[in-house]
Amino acid sequence: MKSYYVRRSLLDGVTFAIFVCVALSLILQPTEEQLLNLSMIAMIFGGAIVVGGLISHRLNMAGLKTMGENLFEPAYVKAKTEAKPWYQTFWGWHLFTTILVLFIVGLFKTKFSLYELLDEDGFAGAQRLFKGIFSPNWTVLPAAVLNIIETIFMAFMATFLAIPFAFVLSFLSAKNIMKHPAAYAVYMFLRTAMNVMRSIEALVWAIIFSVWVGIGPFAGMLALMIHSVASLTKQYSEMVETVYEGPIEGVQSCGANKLQTIWFAIVPQVVLPYISFTVYRWDINVRMATIIGLVGGGGIGTMLIKYQGQAMWPEVGTIIVVIAAVVWIMDQASAYIREALK
Repeated sequence: MKSYYVRRSLLDGVTFAIFVCVALSLILQPTEEQLLNLSMIAMIFGGAIVVGGLISHRLNMAGLKTMGENLFEPAYVKAKTEAKPWYQTFWGWHLFTTILVLFIVGLFKTKFSLYELLDEDGFAGAQRLFKGIFSPNWTVLPAAVLNIIETIFMAFMATFLAIPFAFVLSFLSAKNIMKHPAAYAVYMFLRTAMNVMRSIEALVWAIIFSVWVGIGPFAGMLALMIHSVASLTKQYSEMVETVYEGPIEGVQSCGANKLQTIWFAIVPQVVLPYISFTVYRWDINVRMATIIGLVGGGGIGTMLIKYQGQAMWPEVGTIIVVIAAVVWIMDQASAYIREALK
């Protein structure tokens, strides 16, 4: 119950802090130098979170359910609460206001402009670009096919080598398995490490490995593998956390130990999602391999960057057709594999 109160207050506190920061920005109109004062911003934001958490507690005590309360309250409490349309609830308007504020701030931060989007000169330039892309130059098709084969194997090796690491780490990163205090410490460490690894884009990993092992497909494969381990671990572990408890309790009632419980009660429930996530990750890696070619990661990405840099759009169109065809084939294959394993 204590963690529920903390999560509720933290979420409501963060939304209140966002409102405060937006209001102060509109009122004070801070300069760029003032915005670079991170310590001051951290103090304001942190203080607003604390104040917002206290306000959240008072509102919920008064019977006005906040967004955090509605999201994190226990299921047995929700079952006792009469369902109402969102616009008749405090939490509904809390959610609506939060989304509206974030949307308006997003419009300003991204400098959204219909004028620039519909500008005639820019639109004419985009038309010329798309005209080139949709008029492929098939003379580069043989080279594109050879490069896409290299890209596919880069993605395959990255995914294949990531699977055993992600499979093992997924169980160590699942909260419903790592319940013991010592195990929970391992869980927190692994989740943090995976988040850090995943936050570093494959492009950055490709730069690192290009310096380490030299420019080429090996650097690209290693970059994709590291990113795949972190991403698959997250996806696998979240699937483990949503398994049904019935088979687990049944196996444990027969005297199964921890490893036997995982193997006979959890693994059968997650096999199909694991396969689906893995094939989808291979799909992602094929597409990501086209980007890491920008920094010498090898594969069809290097070819794509070369033609794109020279504004040779018909050649770029051919490469896009090849990439799209490969992704479509992989998607169809994964669908048939999942259907066959049901």
